[in-house]
Amino acid sequence: MRPNSPFVVWRASSHSVNGGACVEWAPEEAATTGTVPVRDSKNPDGPVLAFPAAGWQAFVATLHKHATR
Repeated sequence: MRPNSPFVVWRASSHSVNGGACVEWAPEEAATTGTVPVRDSKNPDGPVLAFPAAGWQAFVATLHKHATR
């Protein structure tokens, strides 16, 4: 994974409002490597967490399930 590479394109969460504190992920990197890199938008040079794609999908599905209750 190359999270600090200038070629990695980071995307903010769709639930982010006005560029606020949110989670960013790199979908192209995820599609290429099968690993989903995630970082804090307030600290783009900070640590990056990496999740297997299946684990990330399960996490997002669980959040979505609980958010729609």
